[in-house]
Amino acid sequence: MLFKGYTLNDFQVSAAQAIEAGKNVLLAAPTGSGKTLVAEYAIDRAVRAGRRAIYTSPIKALSNQKFRDFKNEGLRVGLMTGDLTLDPDAPIVIMTTEIFRNAVFEDPRRFDDTDFAIFDEVHFVDDIDRGTVWEESLIFAPPHVRFVGLSATIANLQEFGNWIRFVRPHELAVIEHTKRPVPLSHRLYHHDAGVFQLAQRSRALALHERAAARDQRHGTREGRRERERSRWGDKRERGQGRRIHTGPRPYQLLLDEIQNRVLLPALYFCFSRKECEIKAERSMHRRLLDRAERERMQDMFDEICARFELDPEQDPGLRGILGRALQGVGFHHAGVLPIHKEVVERLFTSGLLKLLFTTETFALGINMPARTVIFDLLRKYDGVQMNYMKSRDYLQMAGRAGRQGLDKSGLVISILEDEDLREAPLSRYHSGKVEPITSRFNLSYSTVLNLYDRLGGSGLLAAYDKSFAAFQAQTGSEATRKKKRNAARAALLARVQILRDAGYLGEEGLLPRGKVAQRINGYEIQATELLFSGVLDKMDMHQLAATFTALIHEERRRAELRGHRREPGKLMAEAEAAVRRFVAIELLQGVETPVKQPDWGIAAAVDCWSRGGTVDDLERLAHTDAGDVVRTLRMAIQMMRQVRMTVGKGEALGARLEEAIVAINRDVVDAKRQFELG
Repeated sequence: MLFKGYTLNDFQVSAAQAIEAGKNVLLAAPTGSGKTLVAEYAIDRAVRAGRRAIYTSPIKALSNQKFRDFKNEGLRVGLMTGDLTLDPDAPIVIMTTEIFRNAVFEDPRRFDDTDFAIFDEVHFVDDIDRGTVWEESLIFAPPHVRFVGLSATIANLQEFGNWIRFVRPHELAVIEHTKRPVPLSHRLYHHDAGVFQLAQRSRALALHERAAARDQRHGTREGRRERERSRWGDKRERGQGRRIHTGPRPYQLLLDEIQNRVLLPALYFCFSRKECEIKAERSMHRRLLDRAERERMQDMFDEICARFELDPEQDPGLRGILGRALQGVGFHHAGVLPIHKEVVERLFTSGLLKLLFTTETFALGINMPARTVIFDLLRKYDGVQMNYMKSRDYLQMAGRAGRQGLDKSGLVISILEDEDLREAPLSRYHSGKVEPITSRFNLSYSTVLNLYDRLGGSGLLAAYDKSFAAFQAQTGSEATRKKKRNAARAALLARVQILRDAGYLGEEGLLPRGKVAQRINGYEIQATELLFSGVLDKMDMHQLAATFTALIHEERRRAELRGHRREPGKLMAEAEAAVRRFVAIELLQGVETPVKQPDWGIAAAVDCWSRGGTVDDLERLAHTDAGDVVRTLRMAIQMMRQVRMTVGKGEALGARLEEAIVAINRDVVDAKRQFELG
């Protein structure tokens, strides 16, 4: 079976046949095995029939990449990511899953002519913060829309498929493909044992114990440890993920070996932004490019800067990227400015960037494989403590190893600390077995209001009964099942009661507060409380910009920043009091995690930016990474647009919100300009 010049393999043929037979498709297959071709088959079928298709993804970078891919094929395609809206009425529209879910609630009729919704990375149902959006989309999308769900390996694929059969009217084909096009070769590294295979773990442990005993006899290990501490700082001072090494740093010895054995390019995963930057700087001596490659790198960098209208002379960050790139080295993490990340990604795609130090965000969705993947640590911070990462996370990152058509296999190397030799779940990682996905169903206030408006109180409870959470709760004895169901329903009814007590819901349905919150997606309660308190009417455009970013912003490193905190001003205090009104009602209902209070940590930076400040001002005043501030500003712009539409452009507040948007949506913050230039 041929499609787009490719001969489809067995699992692609099975999926295509299911699509032709009018079924939904749930496909699990490894990274790089050709899942996207199945999505494109469904899209092609819809477009040829004069119908539409929606392609949803969990991250904006992946949405942008898919938009460009379809555009390059000469197709008319739209894009909706919150940051950007381009041709939303096109026959193919790429959108983030949140926007799809919101559109389903706000205007389901817009999907009357839609045949397919593609859910890329559908295992995101298991994401603690955002998984509920995937469930809500699958439950509430119009019945005629068919789904194609694409995922990496899912342990409980059949259970997930059975739930989809329960909530969607069409038949479902569940297809699983386990063979990678480029197989992975897993290795381990410890400084006392070198590179070894899992089967040699006991030998590596014996070598380590012998070395430790020898050091103890000679009293050298503790002495080296203390010297390292005094020179580089204790890990408590350097943040999570910083290790104290004795002797030469293990990762440098490993990179020497990788370089000598010509196993580059390599992606080196760290779970600390600072570690990415430090390790990149410490690798500058490697000179991984020859003269011809350095010239090509310079030409490519100049070409990218010209395309995006960037001036390295005025941008120290860009000069740093070039300096590292000319040695074949780079770093990439969420704190980097979006435009700088774009430059690094394009340099890496060229194959000239040989060694990229990055956090796990690089592994999600965007197709940028390497010859080798290295893990700096197998443990990461889970929000509470350092824990061994999930197999799914390990495989998501490991899956970047091995380039189709270039490598016979992809090499994955994990650097082990001493305790990892005994405790790390290495067999689980290397076997490819992943954890089952779990429902994260947790209706937001906005969703509760939308559903209550459409379905009433009883319909709201029926909505929970359709959730994957309710489906998964149907295990154990009848008493256990009943207990789980009652607990979930009680939590839902508590949310409804909070909305009643706070004046969002009345006997007849939604009250004015509820109607406003219904139209705002994300921080809808905080925005509504501010609006109804009247505090926004007292603010100028600079104060509005600072306030909306405060609703979103959360400090990453609170302990370091206490010295920078100032007492909130009068309007700030009023804004906090407005949100506190709702929090008090939540606490009376026993809510453990009430809605977020405003965090003014970057207010001074935003105020400066809205008055024409520079990126340097932004980073200096925010005391945090510029990339984080830009991301927060972009989210604040989306929120202000929603509130402006709610109050009306003709109102004085609507006009000031528009002024605030224009003031902050410039230069590196302007996502649309960056996208259009690229």
